[in-house]
Amino acid sequence: MPIVTVKMIEGRTDEQKRNLCEKVSAVVAETTGAPIENVSVIIEEMAKNHYAKAGKRMSDAE
Repeated sequence: MPIVTVKMIEGRTDEQKRNLCEKVSAVVAETTGAPIENVSVIIEEMAKNHYAKAGKRMSDAE
């Protein structure tokens, strides 16, 4: 039972997240041989002030 966790900055639409889950599930099922019904995708969204790159918070870049 593959479980995939996707961490990303908040702000994607429900449609974008739906498409992401469908495509990730399909690729994981194809590459692992697991039935797609057994593939789980967890999306963890982070606020921009909870993520930094190169020492700068994403919220400070706006």
